[in-house]
Amino acid sequence: MTSEKVIFKENVPEKIKKMALKAISFYPELQNHTIEFAINSNIRKSVMQAQPKFVSMFGSGKRTYLIKISRYFKLKGVKTPIEDLPEGVLLGWIGHELGHIMDYTSKNTWSLILFGIGYLTSKGFIISAERAADTYAVNHGLGEYILQTKDFILNQAGMNPRYLDRINRLYLPPEEVMMMMEDIGKA
Repeated sequence: MTSEKVIFKENVPEKIKKMALKAISFYPELQNHTIEFAINSNIRKSVMQAQPKFVSMFGSGKRTYLIKISRYFKLKGVKTPIEDLPEGVLLGWIGHELGHIMDYTSKNTWSLILFGIGYLTSKGFIISAERAADTYAVNHGLGEYILQTKDFILNQAGMNPRYLDRINRLYLPPEEVMMMMEDIGKA
């Protein structure tokens, strides 16, 4: 991906830049899209979020997408800088967010607006969107990193039970990811 299509805000740590560029390399279809990465100190209920930049949805030019990354991650109850997470976990997490962007690129502006409304109002819609992002990531060769991220969240990070329940309800379980990897010959 050309460097002018990936924009890093000034507060993005070098390790995150490295993992973002590596994750994007799995998605050649995104080469003609502009993706910005920004560290954010206040992402509600998430560690990362991908979305189209609102103003870019209405012009005649190409859309710009934004991946917001939380500045800190609570690891076993301790506030930890996001760049201190293992590389494979970061790669899987960013790869999942890029899966959302893949999904967005196939939608027109009206569909994206409806998508946003659905995401805000329907648990079933959220489940469908999160599973689609995981599916894009697995189909693009990031399955092993998605599994590392899931293992980290579910078994190593010391997350609170409510968050773990949310993850288990909304995202593909590791077993389904492994089955998908087998189906595409990546396991």
